[in-house]
Order: sequence, then structure tokens, then C-alpha cells
Amino acid sequence: MNGPVELTIDGAGIATVMLDRPEIHNAFDDTMIGALNEVFARIAADRSIRMMCLEGRGRSFSAGADLNWMRRSSDYSPAENLADAEDLARLMAALDRLEIPTIALVQGAAFGGGVGLVACCDIAIAAEGARFGFSEVRLGLIPAVISPYVVRAIGARQARRYFQTGEVIDAATALRLGLVHEVVPSGAVAATRARIIDALRQGGPSAMRAAKTLVADVANRPIETGLMSATAQLISAHRASPEGREGLAAFLEKRAPSWRID
Repeated sequence: MNGPVELTIDGAGIATVMLDRPEIHNAFDDTMIGALNEVFARIAADRSIRMMCLEGRGRSFSAGADLNWMRRSSDYSPAENLADAEDLARLMAALDRLEIPTIALVQGAAFGGGVGLVACCDIAIAAEGARFGFSEVRLGLIPAVISPYVVRAIGARQARRYFQTGEVIDAATALRLGLVHEVVPSGAVAATRARIIDALRQGGPSAMRAAKTLVADVANRPIETGLMSATAQLISAHRASPEGREGLAAFLEKRAPSWRID
């Protein structure tokens, strides 16, 4: 597709979503938000897509909000301003709720909404020179729409500091905070992408979707009888499923399972 976002899908069902405004460091505006909402809806509806990589073309992943868009939005009516913000909220929720594995590959700047995209992905890889930040307060704003996903990733204690200071966070600090899972040399990002994709190819598609839902369902819940019963029912159902039977048979027969696509 043409525009601020490029979507490609290869023969193995791997989708790559490329933020494509390199001349302004892939900054967000209403057009990019609309395009991303369309792309994520298309991916969600296509059961042939096994996983998705989210990347930024050029020197940066995403430098946050486009200043021209911010200037325009300052003149919006309250209703227009709310509708604009709700479009961004839908975008973050759509990415967060994709059933397939999602991988963010971050280079250069990831500020504001760009950090939100990273926090919404299941797996986040950063190049050593990547930088993150919540600079909204320095503009008299707050990172409201992205906050549920970022706070979930780094915790309330860390968010209280970085949401207020607007400090730039280097890749090593992002790793320590839990915002990213791994930091690699810039020249190793492509190889790391391939390694993670290969690991994800080993898993049953239905099992991976269910595993992602499982994390959301059990997080922060007390371990009591109801939860124990629910998880026992889940594993019982998956053992008896066609995918579960195929996975066990492939393991015992020392062969690749039917879902493995090279």
C-alpha cells in the first residue's frame, strides 16, 4: 500500500508493518494513525498471517507526534480533539489486542506514541543506539493514551519518574525497566529478527494465540480454586485439540509438525 505505512506479507504468513515517513522520523499524524488502524484491522481479519513485525524506515522508529499535526489539533474544537485522541486510543488497543505474536524492532528515536507502539507489542528488540522518552510534560501535555500499556510494561514506580521528568532513556535503561526484551548492536537487528521469527515458527498457531490470551487472563490474579480450575480446563482442551495431538505426535515421531513453514 502507498502512504505513511507500508504492509508486506510473505509466503510464510509473516507480516511486516513499516512506518514510512523517514524524512520526519516517522512522526505520527492523523493520516498515519488512520493508516495504522486500517492495517491492524486487515491483519486481525487475515487468519493466514502468523506473526507481525513493526519497524520504522530510516534513522528512527518513531519520534512521536508530528509538530504540524499538533499545531492543527490546538485549534480543534473539544469534540474534534476528543475524536482525534480516540483514533489514537483505538490504534494502541488494536495493536495490543492482535492475537498473533507481534515484534517491535526499534532503532533511533522512539518517543511518545512511538514508545506506546513498543509497549503494545509482545516482543521488543532495540538497537544499542535506540532512545526512548515521554516528553509530553515538556509541552504541557501528558502521555495519557499510551499510559496503560507503558505502565503495564515498566510498572507504576518507574512511570511516575519518567512521565514527569521527560528524560531520554537509553537502550540499556529501557532493557532494565522492562520496556524492551533485548538490546543488540545495530548491525545485528536483522539477524535477531530472523532468530525470533524462527523461534515463533516452532509453535502451533492456535497455541500461540491462546498463550497470549492466557497471560492477560492470569496476570495479577490471585492463585485460587477458580483460577486453578480454569487453567486445568485450558490445558485439557489443548491436549485434546487437533493441534495438540499433532504437536505431540510430531515430537514422538521426531518430525516437524504440520504447521512448520520454512
